[in-house]
Parts: sequence; structure tokens; C-alpha cells
Amino acid sequence: MTEQPLIVGIGGTTRPNSSCEKALRCALDAAKRRGAQTLLFGAADLAMPHYAPEKPDRSPEALRLVEALARADGIILSSPAYHGGISGLLKNAIDYVEDLRGDARPYFDRRAVGLIVSAGGWQATSTTLVALRSIIHALRGWPTPLGVCINTAEPAFDAEGHCLSQNLEQQLGILADQVMQFSAAFLCKREAEAEAA
Repeated sequence: MTEQPLIVGIGGTTRPNSSCEKALRCALDAAKRRGAQTLLFGAADLAMPHYAPEKPDRSPEALRLVEALARADGIILSSPAYHGGISGLLKNAIDYVEDLRGDARPYFDRRAVGLIVSAGGWQATSTTLVALRSIIHALRGWPTPLGVCINTAEPAFDAEGHCLSQNLEQQLGILADQVMQFSAAFLCKREAEAEAA
């Protein structure tokens, strides 16, 4: 493989420095240490109009997101658990993936998708992780075997965003590994196909 895989991270909440955005940054940092290019779309980048399929005009933020996802070799999504499901902020961003329906790799096709969920209790994290996995399957993506759940009832990050738990840091590293391994395999396949053409 000669190219660096591009891993795009999307997530956060309307609160600055939320735990799910900190977790996303940690996972992307782990992917970068493993040789990836990374691109983060945090809460400030996701303040986009509600997705409306009948309206073809897109905001600059939406165009930037869709363009990045079209180039992505792997994706990491991080959501808070809101009432057993993902946040509206993240769901709206994911809805814009419909703009990739006619792409050579439509939706999340041939992309590994790592999933991170944070909540103030374990029950909400597990139901939200299941919901996220279902969405990724519907978008033809490959959810990684490991999904990382964070119980924010216990402090998980310091003010600078560093993991306070070695176990959590290891899990985010494994998640990055799984996204990278899958992305590298497909990138090698695409490079081989290009050389053969």
C-alpha cells in the first residue's frame, strides 16, 4: 500500500469538549499514530440545516462533509446516548450520506465504521450502540467488531481530553486498529485494480 488511508471522524454534542468528542479525538489520534490521515467533524462543523432530500442546495458545511466521506477509507462515529438513540446532531449529519447514493462507492460501501457511544449509564450506551450498528448496516458499511461504550457517570477524560482510564485508551486504540486494518485492505485492493487496468 502506497497511499495513507483517510479516516473521517464525525461526532460530538452541542456542548464544547463533550466526552464523545474527546473520545473521537483520541480514536483519530490513535489512527494517525498508525499511519492514517485523519479529518474531524466535531459539533461546530455539524451545525448544518436539516437534511432535505427534495432541496438540492447544500450549505458549505454539508458539501465539505459529503466530499470528505466520499474520499474516506474508514469512518469513526461518536454519539451521546439520547433516550436510547443517537443525537439529532449526528443523525442529521448521517442523513447527508444520501448524497453519495450515486457515488462509485455509494453510502458507506467498502468502508469500516468504528462506533463510540457515551452516556451517563451503561444501559443507554448499549441500546444506542445497537441503533448505530443498524444505521451503518443500512448504509452498506462494515461496523467494526468492537464498539466502544463510555459511562460518563465516572470521569473518562481530563480537561485537555486525555483518557483517565488505561482500559478506555486501549479500547479506542483497538477500535482505530480495526478501522485501519479494514481500510488498508480495501485500499490495497483498489491500488491493485488500478495497476491492472
